[in-house]
Amino acid sequence: MAIVSMASSLPAMNPRSSLRVNRRYSGMAFAMGVKVTEGEGNLPKVVLTSPQGSEAEIYLFGGCITSWKVAGGKDLLFVRPDAVFNKKKPISGGIPHCFPQFGPGPMQQHGFARNMDWSVVDSENVEGNPAVTLELKDGPYSRAMWDFSFQTLFKVVLNEKSISTELKASIIGASVRGLKGCKTLNKDPDPKNPVESKEERDVITFPGFVDCIYLDAPGELQLNNGLGDIVSIKNTNWLDTVLWNPHLQMEACYRDFVCVENAKIGNVQLEPKSSWTANQFLSIV
Repeated sequence: MAIVSMASSLPAMNPRSSLRVNRRYSGMAFAMGVKVTEGEGNLPKVVLTSPQGSEAEIYLFGGCITSWKVAGGKDLLFVRPDAVFNKKKPISGGIPHCFPQFGPGPMQQHGFARNMDWSVVDSENVEGNPAVTLELKDGPYSRAMWDFSFQTLFKVVLNEKSISTELKASIIGASVRGLKGCKTLNKDPDPKNPVESKEERDVITFPGFVDCIYLDAPGELQLNNGLGDIVSIKNTNWLDTVLWNPHLQMEACYRDFVCVENAKIGNVQLEPKSSWTANQFLSIV
């Protein structure tokens, strides 16, 4: 959503407070043309300044872009004259967020993203122009309305005569730790011809369809269920592990589960009167 200005530019910021660096980011190194200062109501804001003199301002409260000016020009975004900067209500105007719903719906109008504090997670120069990436993650406030784990990334790039934004949201928070170094048999895309490889990741996530066998897996893995719990999966005699998420094969429910399966891929040969035993133990870390 963007509200284009049909009036004059924003009221001038307090010249003293706008020069003070927010303490939270005082030790962070930013790319050229990116800085964090204090804006209205002493709220932290990110200021982007291009080499050609264009400028944009983004308040971390709500991740709201409140100002965009080309060099020597007026503000092209409009913020309501009665907008408040006290966190008691969203900043009215500019380019706000409506996430995870626009409305009406089961939660408050336009969701909760514009009522929460975003964080700066990255800054860079894209072809010489300043860019910043903000992050929003779930917390008690969002969980009270929408009980899901999520991560939202908002990237803003300022050019001489343009500004671009990119929003990425994921509610798939599950991950598995402990399989780095294992030989893998990846059954995606062809389950009849698994591709052999080696797992190089410390943490394995489920961004889409996953169907992979891990050979000679360790005796304990840790599953982060994306809901705030770490589940320890210990076993004896199960030598392998299978990770599976059906994704669009089961579109109605794939976001609600992943499979972490203890397995024994090879044959077990038993002599008469002999037996084979394997155990599994699940616990919360």
